[in-house]
Amino acid sequence: MDVMTAITTRRSERVLTDPAPSDEEFHYLLRGAATAPDHGRLRPWRWILVRGEARAALARTLTPKAPQAAGKGVRGRQEPPLRALLVFAPLPRHRIPDWEQLAASCSMTHALMMLLHARGYGSIWRTGRLCTSPGLRGLLHMADGERLLGSLDIGTSPKGPRQRRPLPDVSDRVSVLETVTAAGAARGLREAVGAE
Repeated sequence: MDVMTAITTRRSERVLTDPAPSDEEFHYLLRGAATAPDHGRLRPWRWILVRGEARAALARTLTPKAPQAAGKGVRGRQEPPLRALLVFAPLPRHRIPDWEQLAASCSMTHALMMLLHARGYGSIWRTGRLCTSPGLRGLLHMADGERLLGSLDIGTSPKGPRQRRPLPDVSDRVSVLETVTAAGAARGLREAVGAE
């Protein structure tokens, strides 16, 4: 699959079934995703893989008072075969600011989603209550300064391959900075001063 086809056919898949990548395959794909832009090569992130019964424990932590149907998670949604939780673990007081470390984590995650798609897997990056649940910090053994950026739910879409999306018109999102020669800048400055 060429890169443009991968980008234009990838979708956030809400319903996911087996198969999902094995731990070994996930690690292999993550090694590729870890080559995404990352100033300082800090890798300010970590993943926690959740499968099987651990998915139900995670769902109970998010909604402890609501009974869960077998295989169902938050709001009765079918649990994916693999839920990979993304923990942002920035290096504090580092010369690379937090915002760049966050950008690197997001870039790596998008690369991972593209690699999963190229292998025939579906995924969706979920955030919401998952990211703000105080009960999850203890369950996931999160350190001070770490933040949960959500889960990457992974499996196979029952819908099969998708059609290419039409490319959007983004011409209003691009501008060109015009260069000004030194002589032209000086002339403009003299004209501006003379106008005062």
